[in-house]
Amino acid sequence: MTALIVNLHPVIELTDEQFFQLCQNNRDLRFERTALGELIIMPPTGWESGNRNIKLSARLELWADADGTGLAFDSSTGFKLPNGANRSPDASWVKRSRIETLNPNPARFMPLAPDFAVELRSASDTLQTLRQKMQEYINCGVRLGWLIDPQNQRVEIYRPGQDVEILQSPASLSGEDVLPGFVLDLTQILS
Repeated sequence: MTALIVNLHPVIELTDEQFFQLCQNNRDLRFERTALGELIIMPPTGWESGNRNIKLSARLELWADADGTGLAFDSSTGFKLPNGANRSPDASWVKRSRIETLNPNPARFMPLAPDFAVELRSASDTLQTLRQKMQEYINCGVRLGWLIDPQNQRVEIYRPGQDVEILQSPASLSGEDVLPGFVLDLTQILS
């Protein structure tokens, strides 16, 4: 099953509050909204993707907890990006000082782009869609992004102002200067 995209414009233009309430009233569904106002209904992932994602999220959280400079988030966290889109990366991290400066309502979507975002390709994802999403993250202020593609044993690394770096079957990934000291072992995620 692939994601369903519903073009509501110009018939309906959901406000941020209406989109938030739609998500709250349908907690069993996972929604995203593009910058153009299209509503995306995301299908649940299969068990293999779910297992990979929990490994990724757990490792990021363990590092973030030990590091203490920011907070890690799972795939159920909504971000209101500067371009107007509402997105939920599979895993993400935000520097604590940025959150404290904003003092956002913890019951609402985070009103910024994360510093770090990961998309983990599942069987229902197309590379084109994920690449567009990764580029959107970078355009909105994400400082480091990983597109992990187990089907092709490949990782695409996104950085502002740079060409996408493609790694074939890497054993690990470095968080670089965005997540100093974070190294993600990919042996159980890419396999």
